[in-house]
Amino acid sequence: QLRVAESGGGLVQLGGSLRLSCKASAFTVDYYAVGWFRQAPGKEREGLVCISSTHNMKYYKDNRKGRFTISRDTATNTVFLQIDNLQPEDTGVYYCAADGGRYGSSWCPLDESYDYWGQGTQVTVSS
Repeated sequence: QLRVAESGGGLVQLGGSLRLSCKASAFTVDYYAVGWFRQAPGKEREGLVCISSTHNMKYYKDNRKGRFTISRDTATNTVFLQIDNLQPEDTGVYYCAADGGRYGSSWCPLDESYDYWGQGTQVTVSS
């Protein structure tokens, strides 16, 4: 059964950094698009960044490219989200999701159409 599981969240001070992990099970992460999403308190879940399969194209929402970095590690079958200079608005539950091979090799969306979702990891930024 294909699964993804997030880890790496926690309580972080304002301006700090975190690296979240999205570990894939029962499939090779290289061949699937993976997206990172966040649900802030009282808000809907939103897409932040995604990485396509094979060609590793990256798509960031709005201006997040400066503080958010997505990467993929073949050896550990994991997709990472590095968040730098954490701000209070970064607080929320972070989810990763993988598609079922529908998006091709050079594209990935930032919407809820992914097939496999993790349980989420909480990130709290304190001032």
